[in-house]
Amino acid sequence: MSGLSAAELLDVWERGLAKSPAQRALSLLETAATDVRRETLSSLSIGQRDARLLALRESVFGSQLASTAQCPACGERLEMTLNIADLRIAEASEVLEMFEVRVAEHLVRCRLPNSTDLRAIEAQADVASARESLLALCLISAEANGVPVPVAQLSEAVLEEVIARLGEADPQAVIELALACPQCHTQWSALFDIAAYFWTEIHAWARRLLREVHLLASTYGWSEAEIVGMSAARRGMYLEMISA
Repeated sequence: MSGLSAAELLDVWERGLAKSPAQRALSLLETAATDVRRETLSSLSIGQRDARLLALRESVFGSQLASTAQCPACGERLEMTLNIADLRIAEASEVLEMFEVRVAEHLVRCRLPNSTDLRAIEAQADVASARESLLALCLISAEANGVPVPVAQLSEAVLEEVIARLGEADPQAVIELALACPQCHTQWSALFDIAAYFWTEIHAWARRLLREVHLLASTYGWSEAEIVGMSAARRGMYLEMISA
């Protein structure tokens, strides 16, 4: 996974403003991996996609991630530094396109969710409905004692087991952080979403860069392309001279 230049990152940020989270993630990967078709990226499992996003984020902003969390008990704000190496889970040599889950007399055939599935459910605001729709997309068939059963008639216990197996088959897709409050000692877990985190970083970076462009262009008359094409160190030096 190659990195992105400042101009490429700014361009993908601008295009992503009007897109959904799933589309933004694909746009980032598509811009970085020009030799891979979008259809191929869309068909990657969420874990495979997120592994690539972690690698891309590391090449763009480095391996350290600054993050915050709020204690659910006392409201204390926690600041932490994460390392991408600690978030990266060794990818299986082969991700199965389809696998079977046996629960008592039930046999369920399913596949891992991908970005196409996420785009199909992104308009659903209700988490429970989105979860149900995602499962429906990923469940291929089901039977009980050899007799076909409509997916809609599967029990909650069977569905929970299928969800658990999906997580086991694609562990990079669900990253949970074990957190502890230094104030009240409450312990809890929180999900880490690299797609959302990376985009938030890019958004803040782009706004900061455009402010720098405005200041340098106003002072020196340079074009946006000339300023964006500079290294961050060189832009910083000029900005220091302006504020001196």
